[in-house]
Amino acid sequence: MTDAGGHTEGDTGMTTLEAQSTVPPVPTGAGTPAAAGTGDETAASLGERPRRPLRSRLISLGLLAVTGAIVLAVAVLANQPQQKVTDGLQSVNLTGALGTAPEVGKPAPDFAALAVDGSTLTLGSLKGHPVWLTFGASWCQPCRAEAPDIQAAYADFKSKGGEIVQVFLSEDAATVRDYADRVGITYLKVPDPDTAIASQYRILGIPSHFFIAADGTLQALKVGTLDPAKIEAALAEIGG
Repeated sequence: MTDAGGHTEGDTGMTTLEAQSTVPPVPTGAGTPAAAGTGDETAASLGERPRRPLRSRLISLGLLAVTGAIVLAVAVLANQPQQKVTDGLQSVNLTGALGTAPEVGKPAPDFAALAVDGSTLTLGSLKGHPVWLTFGASWCQPCRAEAPDIQAAYADFKSKGGEIVQVFLSEDAATVRDYADRVGITYLKVPDPDTAIASQYRILGIPSHFFIAADGTLQALKVGTLDPAKIEAALAEIGG
């Protein structure tokens, strides 16, 4: 039996519209499996550190290598003899026992040392010959600059009975031999690795030149680089 409202008597059901309005909404928040999965992916993507490109890593390694090389070069240079050059004269560090400063007009101080060929050389053994004793080094720029002029003067000086002896400060025989072979030095060469001879002569800078007469007397002392005209004049004083 139905009433005037169209309902069946005893009917406790609801209309379709009412039934639909009571259906609970489906959760779409973070609690759903899909949302949880999305959150995990986001967290993973935030936690993952992007890989640096290979080229960028290689550049970084290259910069580190260059920096290391510079540091090493600075350390090596710090252990080299002082290289301060003033007016063609390079300062030196003396580590041997200081002798009495040579005086012009008096006998040149004698010394004994090993030449690059291993033979023992004394200044006294050259008595009877005019001697040009010069102090230098392969690491000395002014010394390298005047080396060709010394070598050029040697042939004529040798023909007149003279000898040139060069003492190389703070260098061993192998270093001196290599340098002499490369630049063509043929006169006598004496390594002075511990500056013993240079200290005996109180060398303050290189190149330094001592022109010794045949009787062993020091005739002239000159400091700094010499041009060909000065070399010729100095050798003439000792009979060269």
